[in-house]
Amino acid sequence: MNFFVRSFSRSVIIVLMTIKALTANAQSTVIPIETKNNAIVLRVGDDKRLSMVYFGGKLANNTEYAAVPKVTKQDRYDNVYNSAYTTSGTHNLLEPAIEVTHADGNKSLELQYVDHSITKINEDVSLLSIRLKDSLYNFEVTLNYQTYYNENVTEQWSVITHHEKKDVVLNKYASANLYIQADSYWLNHYHGEWAQEMRTEEEQLNHGIKTLDSKLGSRADIFQPPVFMVSLNKPAGEDEGLVLYGNLEWSGNFRIDLEVDPTNNLRLIAGMNNYAANYTLKAGVAFETPKFVYTLSDKGKGEASRNLQSWARKYKVLDGQGPRLTLLNNWESTYFDFNNDKLSALLKDTKDLGVDLFLLDDGWFGNKYPRNGDHAGLGDWEVNKAKLPLGIPFLTKTAKQNGVKFGIWVEPEMVNPKSELYEKHPDWVVKQPNRPEFYMRNQLVLDLSNPTVQNFVFGVVDKLFAENPELAYIKWDCNALMYNAYSAYQKNQGNFYTDYVRGLYSVLDRLRAKYPKVPMMLCSGGGGRVDYGALKYFTEFWPSDNTEPIERVFIQWEYSYFYPALTSSNHVTDWGKQPIKFRTDVAMMGKLGFDIVVSKLKPEELAYCQGALKTYKEFSEAIWHGDQYRLQDPKTNDVASIMYVDSTKNNAIMFNYLVNQRYQAGSHLPIRMKGLQEDKMYEVSEVNMMPGQNSSIATATYSGKFLMTVGLNPDARSGRNSVLIAVRGK
Repeated sequence: MNFFVRSFSRSVIIVLMTIKALTANAQSTVIPIETKNNAIVLRVGDDKRLSMVYFGGKLANNTEYAAVPKVTKQDRYDNVYNSAYTTSGTHNLLEPAIEVTHADGNKSLELQYVDHSITKINEDVSLLSIRLKDSLYNFEVTLNYQTYYNENVTEQWSVITHHEKKDVVLNKYASANLYIQADSYWLNHYHGEWAQEMRTEEEQLNHGIKTLDSKLGSRADIFQPPVFMVSLNKPAGEDEGLVLYGNLEWSGNFRIDLEVDPTNNLRLIAGMNNYAANYTLKAGVAFETPKFVYTLSDKGKGEASRNLQSWARKYKVLDGQGPRLTLLNNWESTYFDFNNDKLSALLKDTKDLGVDLFLLDDGWFGNKYPRNGDHAGLGDWEVNKAKLPLGIPFLTKTAKQNGVKFGIWVEPEMVNPKSELYEKHPDWVVKQPNRPEFYMRNQLVLDLSNPTVQNFVFGVVDKLFAENPELAYIKWDCNALMYNAYSAYQKNQGNFYTDYVRGLYSVLDRLRAKYPKVPMMLCSGGGGRVDYGALKYFTEFWPSDNTEPIERVFIQWEYSYFYPALTSSNHVTDWGKQPIKFRTDVAMMGKLGFDIVVSKLKPEELAYCQGALKTYKEFSEAIWHGDQYRLQDPKTNDVASIMYVDSTKNNAIMFNYLVNQRYQAGSHLPIRMKGLQEDKMYEVSEVNMMPGQNSSIATATYSGKFLMTVGLNPDARSGRNSVLIAVRGK
């Protein structure tokens, strides 16, 4: 709730009122939760248990929701299997959403309905809060359902409190518990590793439990991200089928249970992972779980992704409706080997290229232990005097003289054992006191559950801004997992994993309160921390360190199901054998950047990049804030095709990439466009061609109906492995 109070104008009046619920009979109450197209229906039975009796398309007459329980299958497990927040230790014998150990050691919980209310935030957003209380213990849970009516999106979370005489231990504490009825269920989820992010798998869910989870502590998404799809009745297509998208807004360990119960219905429980995390909760303290966001579409994956993308831009991502900066990064130009002269030359290259900003990457800090590689210096955030005797102010001044902005890399959550910070504060480091240290990238994680460490991390970034007021961009990295997880600060080690992430968010809250508009990239060595819990503080994320452009087509494609294009930082690098055109065209699918040695470009390559930036600027509104349509999937076609249409449906751009190098692979048939106005005329032409290149596609004018029914062949093939088509309204 706090985020939305901060996000909306003070002129918005927030009204708290009691919902007038629908009454099915004298003993039960029905509570519908509606968006523009969908509805969830909750029911309070005569036993005061809250159950979920419907999840699907919105009914025209909301009084009919009271009839849903009468016509759906009911049996002796009613109000147990379909509980809105399943408890443990009493009637339920399936996977619980919440499990506790009371102050007296008892492990039973039976939550009964008390009351419910709604907060009307604006015409689009409403918050339903339902209060439940145990019948025996002074223990309470409030279930929250925040709906975004026009986007067909719901955020769900719980708030747990108690007033028992001693501490209560939370053994499991989910954010959401959904109950879904269908003939069959098809799960699409993801796995990965460094440089192999977002590898997709689809499987039918059968009886039993499928668990998606992370136990990594930090950089928690690298093996498995907290996003998934569930298709109902059959696998959904791009434009047809009933599909649910889910995404947990949490930057630490997560757990998502998908259980097909004995009555063939799907129980979905999502929240923080309770692995090694029995949380000790004091009386009177509210424990708020992270939000679980989801959307349901009966028109396939495309509509579901546009629902989430629109919601994210409006309500979640930092400055989601604003512009993005193009940039040149020095990492692949210099790695750790740079000085004032080299960087001054790169700043001139930044101007010549035509991007907005120069980003100084890793290696600018450390004196006793200079940061000349990844084995030392991390944690010692003082400018390296040998490399940069004139400091960062000289670089920001030089950037300004070249008409560009200046940004910088930090990794403030981490420490090298070879550092002054480690020598001074070994108790700040996450490590088991009596076991050998185990490193990832020669580093360890700082204990952000400790408020003193939080102050240090905040101070690292705050000092950079204080000393360099014109600093215009931060790349925030996080490269290590938590091995030997232990906090010298925590009295209850079960609280550590949760309080670490809360500590991170506390630091970011403070930074955003003081520096609300500075763009920041969420890096994490690639897709190690890509979730909406973090993205409310960041303008963009780094999808993968793998920037080979063929690989990037697949990686960016899969991220596009859950995140808007303007959040995906895509850099042109020297990784791979594809020509500069292909690399740049792929990077233009999101937030464009370069990580190349500009001075080594051939004149025609530099001219191409400069022209591509102009094309990108022309169509940036469509790419950043428009509707995205996936036209041809790279997994099943020679040519991947994706399209962005601006909100006025006046301008669009179509990206086409040859992803199969076999003989005669290419686009042999027209590809049908989407999202245009049927009766509007559009001029189509190829853009982003290399200097001197002639297009095989004649500039022509067609109706939107023609382009969406017949389509256009981009003629993508060997020798034309990347083709961009501009669609301009007449």
